[in-house]
Amino acid sequence: MCDRDDQLEVFPREMVLRRIDPERNMRRFYRLSVEPDLFGGACLVREWGRMGRSGQCLSEPHADEGKAINALLRRAATKRRRGYQA
Repeated sequence: MCDRDDQLEVFPREMVLRRIDPERNMRRFYRLSVEPDLFGGACLVREWGRMGRSGQCLSEPHADEGKAINALLRRAATKRRRGYQA
């Protein structure tokens, strides 16, 4: 019997990406995290905005944690194509 806390984390549950371009006066962040919801599912919480300011937040409900992690990885890949880095 293996406790959940004893297992290695293979898939990320949280990720922070940044896009900094001084020539364009661009300092942006994009934070992704997977959180449990009250109904046994999971939510992908997305926060974004300009560094040093309060940003926007959006929560996407998913049926389970695996689907939320898959959505996190897809969203992170899209942001990396647009110039965001970890």
